[in-house]
Amino acid sequence: MRDRILAFFSALVYAFLYIPIIIVIVFSFNSSKMLGQFTGFSLKWYDVLLGDRVVWNAFYNSLNIALVTTLVSLFLGTLAAYGVIRLDVGGKSAVDGLLYIPIIIPEIAESLSLLLFYKFAGYQLGWLTVLLGHIAFDISFVYVIIKARLAGFNRSIEEASLTLGANEVQTFVKITLPLSMPGITAAALIAFTLSFDDFIKTAFTTGPGFQTLPLVIWSQSARGGVGPEINALTSIIIAFSMILAYIYTKLASERS
Repeated sequence: MRDRILAFFSALVYAFLYIPIIIVIVFSFNSSKMLGQFTGFSLKWYDVLLGDRVVWNAFYNSLNIALVTTLVSLFLGTLAAYGVIRLDVGGKSAVDGLLYIPIIIPEIAESLSLLLFYKFAGYQLGWLTVLLGHIAFDISFVYVIIKARLAGFNRSIEEASLTLGANEVQTFVKITLPLSMPGITAAALIAFTLSFDDFIKTAFTTGPGFQTLPLVIWSQSARGGVGPEINALTSIIIAFSMILAYIYTKLASERS
């Protein structure tokens, strides 16, 4: 009886999570513009999407910001995690506490502080200010994930590499990085996702003429509703995400 109740509530959770996604995908093929009634199968909204320059420019901006944010956050977060775990220096607890702050404090408070800092420094709001805000936020998540991976790492493998003649850099590149790759991959996926769909921080730090996809979707909703072409774009993004997830799962299973 207990197992049936647990299965029932699990099914409710999955339904709550995935039914809205299924509805979005189904209505992306709706021949009507009405979002509450499916009148027939059509690909016209995908055709409309191809000609919508505003949406594609916003998509490119989101993708551009997310990719650069992921690369920079991975580099800095990995170095920070490695330094805290491996190096015998003082101030580790202070660094650890500082890197946890962006995760703990409300995002709107961090966004407002970034905006005030940019205004005080005289920065013109735009691509760079959005990028710096995303990096400052994502580094903490990368740091936490990779630090957990390095903390459970068997250091005897690194010690064996050093004993056999490799220096610190060679050991890091040929031993530490490959064995930490599952954590690095997970951190990259988290960083990319957080940056790509961020709304609050982007809304506070962007300037005139620079919009990301979440901002465009919000502006369309404020003007009277999201168009069906956004459903089409969402379906494409979901399909692309599923392909990436499949590739990652396949590679992880082959590596294990």
